[in-house]
Amino acid sequence: MSIYLDNAATSFPKPVSVCDAVDRTMRCNAANPGRGGHQLSLEAGRMVMECREAVAGFFGVADATRIAFTANATEAINLGLFGLLQPGDRVVTTSMEHNAVMRPLHALQESGIEVVYVPGDREGFVPPQSIRAACRQPTRLVLMTHCSNVTGTLQAIEEIGPWCRQQGILFMVDAAQSAGIFPIDVTEQAIDLLAVPGHKALFGPPGTGFLYVRPDLSLRPLLYGGTGNFSHSVAQPAEMPERLESGTLNTIGLAGLLAGLQFLNETGLERVRRHEKLLLEQLTAGLRAIPGVRLYGPQEMARHGGALSFTIEKLDPSSAGFRLDHEYGICCRVGLHCAPEAHRTIGSFPGGTVRLSPGYFNTSEEIDTTLSAIRSIAASPD
Repeated sequence: MSIYLDNAATSFPKPVSVCDAVDRTMRCNAANPGRGGHQLSLEAGRMVMECREAVAGFFGVADATRIAFTANATEAINLGLFGLLQPGDRVVTTSMEHNAVMRPLHALQESGIEVVYVPGDREGFVPPQSIRAACRQPTRLVLMTHCSNVTGTLQAIEEIGPWCRQQGILFMVDAAQSAGIFPIDVTEQAIDLLAVPGHKALFGPPGTGFLYVRPDLSLRPLLYGGTGNFSHSVAQPAEMPERLESGTLNTIGLAGLLAGLQFLNETGLERVRRHEKLLLEQLTAGLRAIPGVRLYGPQEMARHGGALSFTIEKLDPSSAGFRLDHEYGICCRVGLHCAPEAHRTIGSFPGGTVRLSPGYFNTSEEIDTTLSAIRSIAASPD
């Protein structure tokens, strides 16, 4: 049986309640929410609203209509960037970003938007003072990941967000690797735009995510079309969330996301984090003791999220990952993890790293088995 240590890509397994919610919705009510006055459509619409309110409550959002559902965090990031920025705007971001940020910004540069990249240190941390220094020129937006998908490095958004608010600079956070692991409150952390996937640490199914948009901020839609109401007009609605939600929503996926959030609320974010932190500490200590293994990322566990990267001397990460999978049944992620600049920052480009990311359903025994496998591979890399 496989040991799954790729939760930074998507969480697996899902809670039983999530699987049950998806199955129940598919079997009993996969009607189109907001697209009719009949009983099943209304019931589906109520479930979607319940999910929207659950998301809002989990992230400190006062008005649930400011949550726009998307297919994933990548769509949410694109929605925020292309919906907000105009030629001549200036954006400050970091070298630790995923391609979900880097590629849209690269495309926007071609339309006259200036992008400034603030480098992280060798542990992947971007000092807040470096962000402030980069904003000495007039800046429209600061955009950064909360937690690196390569090193697990947690960034100090609790310092950067309030400072941006004081300066009149919009602050956007990619929470793909932190939502469901660390507390996020858009009010306390002064976040104007928050992009979140549903399928990672929120335990929802793939095909779910959302963008939070600050109340006094209006974005241009990425998609135009049917919204289930305001049908009398050919113009896209100005009201949220309809303005940013054209077409049929993923009702089945949102039922699973709602169940995932309920599981997190019932279990407790602190309990989930405590368990995953213990596994990371066990994994880190064990890897440090193996000759030929090099660890990347923060030394301080308080600043370490769910992903851990390492390399084995004289062994390509792809070969190490192949052996972990085929010889030991251990599922991990290897290579550049869609974040080449992050690997340049920490010194692992172009080969990349092996990434392990334990989740809530992993056990200490599985970590012991993984460490034993890595120890064997490191002892005979050829």
